[in-house]
Amino acid sequence: MKSHWVKYALTGALITLLAACSSKPTDRGQQYKDGKFEQPLALVNQPNAKGAPVNGKDFGDQVRQIQSASSALYSRQNGTYSAIESWLMAGADTRQLRQYGLNAWQMEGTDNYGNVQFTGYYTPVVEARYTRQGEFQYPIYRMPPRKRGEKLPSRASIYSGGLDDRYVIAYSNSLIDNFMMDVQGSGYVDFGDGRPMTFFGYAGKNGWGYHSIGKELIDRGEVKREDMSMQAIRQWAQEHSPQEVRALLETNPSFVFFKAEPFTPVRGASAVPLVAKASVASDRSIIPAGTVLLAEVPQLNEKGKFNGKYEMRLMVALDVGGAIKGQHFDIYQGIGPDAAHLAGFYNHYGRVWVIKAAPGAGQPLFSSPQNGNNGSLLLGAN
Repeated sequence: MKSHWVKYALTGALITLLAACSSKPTDRGQQYKDGKFEQPLALVNQPNAKGAPVNGKDFGDQVRQIQSASSALYSRQNGTYSAIESWLMAGADTRQLRQYGLNAWQMEGTDNYGNVQFTGYYTPVVEARYTRQGEFQYPIYRMPPRKRGEKLPSRASIYSGGLDDRYVIAYSNSLIDNFMMDVQGSGYVDFGDGRPMTFFGYAGKNGWGYHSIGKELIDRGEVKREDMSMQAIRQWAQEHSPQEVRALLETNPSFVFFKAEPFTPVRGASAVPLVAKASVASDRSIIPAGTVLLAEVPQLNEKGKFNGKYEMRLMVALDVGGAIKGQHFDIYQGIGPDAAHLAGFYNHYGRVWVIKAAPGAGQPLFSSPQNGNNGSLLLGAN
């Protein structure tokens, strides 16, 4: 119902990468207490983390959404979900996971020191009208027909009227809002008529390669690399003319098309409704759908800077993204401007443990399911 990768292109392309390990930075929540890891996932006796998960209820709600929406996914993970529920009810002491039949596998992180990358994504809300009127001048398009392998017009060509008006499904009052929905891959549209918002799901793209406007601004020297975020892009747009904003957006020739649907919950690649801050997008070649994560998530201040504190969260891998590769998770932050604010800041690091019902001797941590999920990491318990 929404893009399985387009929404992450901005996140993956505009944000700075972790600095070299030799400098061992800590400004984005990095820690170096566990030594260097020699494998992607390491079985530990117990996570050396303090505090219980703060989102037990939200995690339970997410599990119920899985049970309702995907019986196959739920049945594969039911043993783990049930054991975690019992553990939560008993106080969620990380020292007692094994008492509830659970193993914890710590992830090596992007730097082999356990620093797993966190970014964020959200579902935007766009103001629009059915016809062009007043301030509502910026078209949102449905997918035009095209032949296999054929490129549709580029973003610049589309902005110049390169598509017929019969493909327009709405007119918004903000070109940058359209672009942000393009990047996120889906969104809700409020037509201002008192009716429930319409969900605009991902319908396809024009076939052109993606170019990061965040990188463009950095390369021009208009935004410092360390200050780059979605908020920084919006701020730049507010301070420049519509013509300059359009010219910046046109440096990215890729363009996303949408399909209008009745109001519906936001679903990830697993077709399960997502609960904010209890679901993530993952690289399924490492972390298969339905996997439970115990994550030590760094906390940010109002300016998006790490405040030195963490909170423990239980989250489920239910989505994917083209820029979400390796030891990197994109946390779903929810709907609307508050979620956008937080999602736009996140490019930080925390520790993550995969929580799984203890397998029998010699059985792999993950096994290839029958429904076609591919590339699962096969690691035997030891």
